[in-house]
Amino acid sequence: MRYALLIFDKPGSYDPLGDDERKAVTAEYMEIAKDPRVVGGAQLRPVDTATTVRRDGGEILTTDGPFADTKEVFGGWFLFEADDVDAALEVAGRIPAVRLGGSVEVRPIQDQKR
Repeated sequence: MRYALLIFDKPGSYDPLGDDERKAVTAEYMEIAKDPRVVGGAQLRPVDTATTVRRDGGEILTTDGPFADTKEVFGGWFLFEADDVDAALEVAGRIPAVRLGGSVEVRPIQDQKR
């Protein structure tokens, strides 16, 4: 089964880190990305680069920034293949965002019938 490991960062959690600490956190992410069960993923640009699209009646509206003020922002994801959710949860627990006050949502991916 494939799982999406959706990474939510706590805004400002990297601010108190020095250069060496930031490099160490990046190395942790890169180590997880090397796991052969990780078959995809990406880091997103900062939330202030986002544009949100909504519909109001028949009109499409765009707004700079995320959907709403939140305690955490979606920062990226890994696509993970595993026999069971426990393996995905183990890897999710190693993602630095968790240690730095954020969270990782583990969600099974729905297979598409073609």
